[in-house]
Amino acid sequence: MSSNTNPAVKKAINIKSFLQTPAIQKKMYELVDKNAASFGTSIMQIVNNNHMLLEAEPMSIFNAACMAATLNLPINNNLGFAYIVPYKNSRTGKVEAQFQLGYKGLIQLAQRSGQFERLVSLAVYSAQLVEKDLINGFKFDWSIEPDEKEQPIGFYAYFKLINGFTAELYMSKDQIDKHAKRYSQSFRKNSGVWADNYEQMALKTVTKLLLSRQAPLSIEMQKAVMSDQSVIKDLDEEEFNFIDNEPDTPDLSMPVDDKLMETLINNISTGEMEKSEVLNSNYDFTPEQRSIIEAL
Repeated sequence: MSSNTNPAVKKAINIKSFLQTPAIQKKMYELVDKNAASFGTSIMQIVNNNHMLLEAEPMSIFNAACMAATLNLPINNNLGFAYIVPYKNSRTGKVEAQFQLGYKGLIQLAQRSGQFERLVSLAVYSAQLVEKDLINGFKFDWSIEPDEKEQPIGFYAYFKLINGFTAELYMSKDQIDKHAKRYSQSFRKNSGVWADNYEQMALKTVTKLLLSRQAPLSIEMQKAVMSDQSVIKDLDEEEFNFIDNEPDTPDLSMPVDDKLMETLINNISTGEMEKSEVLNSNYDFTPEQRSIIEAL
């Protein structure tokens, strides 16, 4: 190789060589089998289109891609399911790649779980917000169409489970920005996915917070939420390093009131849900409630 080779080309060659090592090739075949070659190519395409990723630790790039593959989410940036995002570790000075869940990826994982009858998230415009009521819920008029150049004043998410349970969350644009400023380096630097896809990231934020706080997350969804915005140190051991900030660790437990308990018992009795599925989900049962479920 000529000593005059462009440094970026050298780095791309180094990452390509890393992906071709026997151990990495073996891991790719374990994950995606016959699609290993295209998987490696997609990683290289993402790296080559982001000069900062060329500076990142190759293993962090690979592990982020593997997390997306484990969740069966494509890592093409244009699709919005999952991203590989470079960040500079302020403690070590090194650039590492984070796995970042996209809005569409979050929706797809929820759909796969089979527990949602409806899941909606959308931007809210000024005339659509009819009443602010923190106790009984915000009221909206979705029939009102925004002006062509009007900017959203907030973002809204709603879900209904197959058992009838519903929940919603509205966040003003200011609340979204404060949250992003606290937890996202790319937002603070006005770069990356927040700069390129603000609305998609805002929708992801309100949807993720709603699901994390109130929905019974599948094992797959729990893994996605907990690994979001992390450097994947060990995929098998689920070792995640949050180099930018401590994560917005969600409360993954869902209190079970009498109505929900009755619904769960009925769903198990009719075969709509497996007992093991209910017990292993993130319902926050009291010891007495758990005993009742176990005895069914």
